[in-house]
Amino acid sequence: MLQSGHPLEETLERLTRGLEERDRGLARMIAATTLRRLGGLRGLLRALLERGIPDKARRVEILLLVGAAQILFMDVPDHAAVGTTVSLVGEQASTAGFKGLANAVLRRIAREGRALLPDVADQPEWLVEGWTAAYGPTLGEAVARALAREAPLDLTAKGDAAALAEKLGGRLLPTGSIRLVEAGNVTALAGFNEGEWWVQDAAAALPALLLHPAAGMTIADLCAAPGGKTAQLAAAGARVVAVDRSAPRLRRLKANMARLNLAVDIVEADATRLKAGPFDAVLIDAPCSATGTIRRHPEVAWTKAPADIASLAALQTRLLAHAADLVKPGGVLVYSTCSLEPEEGERQVEAFLNAHPDFSRLPVTPGECGIAAEWINAAGEVRTLPTHLPDEDPRFAGLDGFFAARLKKA
Repeated sequence: MLQSGHPLEETLERLTRGLEERDRGLARMIAATTLRRLGGLRGLLRALLERGIPDKARRVEILLLVGAAQILFMDVPDHAAVGTTVSLVGEQASTAGFKGLANAVLRRIAREGRALLPDVADQPEWLVEGWTAAYGPTLGEAVARALAREAPLDLTAKGDAAALAEKLGGRLLPTGSIRLVEAGNVTALAGFNEGEWWVQDAAAALPALLLHPAAGMTIADLCAAPGGKTAQLAAAGARVVAVDRSAPRLRRLKANMARLNLAVDIVEADATRLKAGPFDAVLIDAPCSATGTIRRHPEVAWTKAPADIASLAALQTRLLAHAADLVKPGGVLVYSTCSLEPEEGERQVEAFLNAHPDFSRLPVTPGECGIAAEWINAAGEVRTLPTHLPDEDPRFAGLDGFFAARLKKA
């Protein structure tokens, strides 16, 4: 997966097909935990293996990382993690000669525990350096550490959020999202088949709220799939034109709208070339590096490179420029990304405003849509961080890293 760049969920779907639900869940937890802690685990192995591992035996390194993750960060008996890992090392002739090494290394980790872990970031150095530059040394380090924790499950209610929170035994957040922990099989939760809610991080729900959607409004949702924001807009009574260039992703959006019993206009098109409108409002949840979602998608940290940020920023610039023409005079444009990188957020909007003097910021105010003052930057844009929404119980804490700016056309 790290070599192919494929998403974790897609890889697990292929590799765990046919397994029982419990075993699939365990496989996902092991893989996700290893990826979340990959930086520290690699540093640990470097410290314990002076000569390293030959390139021809990279499978051994992967298995040691997985075994160490279970010993240090999961509720797996040490002997089970050691035994299983050593057995896997011995399964192939090319790595069987490393069984003794694997056994010795893992037993030492089991004996000495976390004291062996080096004090290094669990994310790649280039990302941490960027967050330090953007948010300062203290906050940048805190962001990196927060991303190593598993995210809770957030839901958006189609109707009465307070009633649904009580029904599911969840916590109603100030923004209207419902937060759960240890939810298990999501599709088995009450109200799923009835279309009463959908999964959506609390931060991801904010951009659509900034439009204050209502009946009588016509809104274009660009790059809409899989449809969480589309559902928010439609549930509020707006007429929604959901645009995406990916046919498979649009099929998923259509299925989600059918489950939720929401009617939207679906358009398969390149959003940078869409001929439609003008609209009362346009929402762009632009393709991005997704570094703000590393808690949920830990592979993102290791499958992205600095060059990806630059190419995605260029696409975002094109999307914004075209979206400007889709907004009617006096209309509103909300631009958002699930990225922690200023190149995909603050700097993108600043460049857009310099090139489009007919647009200006419509600042977000503290308390609007339940948004806390610390989530709003000096320009009146939303900037959520994984360190936001702290809680005594860390399972309930945190938000995805998101950026959103609301712009008004003259």
